[in-house]
Amino acid sequence: MSDSARRGIQSAQFGILANTSLAVVKLLAGLLGNSYALIADAVESTADIFSSLIVWGGLSLSVRDPNEQYPFGYGKAEPLAATVVSLMLIAASVGIAVEAIAEIRVPHHSPAPWTLGVLVLVVVAKMLLSRRVGAVGSEIESIAVQADAWHHMSDALTSAAAFIGISIALVGGPGWESADDWAALAAAGIIFVNGVRILRPALEDLMDRMPGPDVVESVRRIAAGVAGVLAIEKLAVRRTGMLYRVSIHVQAEATLPLHDAHVLGGKVKSAIRAAMPKVQDVLVHMEPYEPPARTASRREA
Repeated sequence: MSDSARRGIQSAQFGILANTSLAVVKLLAGLLGNSYALIADAVESTADIFSSLIVWGGLSLSVRDPNEQYPFGYGKAEPLAATVVSLMLIAASVGIAVEAIAEIRVPHHSPAPWTLGVLVLVVVAKMLLSRRVGAVGSEIESIAVQADAWHHMSDALTSAAAFIGISIALVGGPGWESADDWAALAAAGIIFVNGVRILRPALEDLMDRMPGPDVVESVRRIAAGVAGVLAIEKLAVRRTGMLYRVSIHVQAEATLPLHDAHVLGGKVKSAIRAAMPKVQDVLVHMEPYEPPARTASRREA
């Protein structure tokens, strides 16, 4: 297992432990303190537990070696895990919104003042957890781990919204009891937006969208710099988990013997993989070189 995958799995495991503790604290505080916003927060933390488990499983599967059944490897398990996590966020936001609206329509008592202290603790803990997991996700370039970090951040935001809502309810007094529920509704909106935000890059990876120019142009530059390479005709790069697979068409001297062309293709592959450790595989297609003027006139004809 690579160091990147190991770090990602460790961050998911740490998140599971932290979220389990926070979910229990928030659920008890919400029930005893009469705060639906805290109960909604507890639901969010519970979803975080499952999201971390999914990230853990996705990363563990994505690093498995290719075999006869899966010759391209299991890398897609990583963006698939991110997709599932984002859909869980969206589903949780809808559920919280429905319950919050129901609570707004039913009169109830104001939350207990001491629940504010619980929320401060939760916000600080989740902000730190999100920052830690997000740093790991950025360093290892894992959208699943980054999705997990956003899940933690959404929990911190819902807790902050709950703090504001409960404070308004306590300061406003009678008639302001529903402020707590409005806060839960606002938190649901934040969770929904984060879920959609995470879903997009995960789907792009599943659809084999080309990565940014920092990756593509680096591959092109490295290949073009190999002695004997005269031009790069086509280049396609796709992301598989935390790694990349490259397909490149290299043009060389037309009179080059087949053996020498094969050797040159091997040099291109080795150069790319040596300079870019995250490139898992390179498929090199050798073609005879054609000057740009000749290629243009042929296309016009």
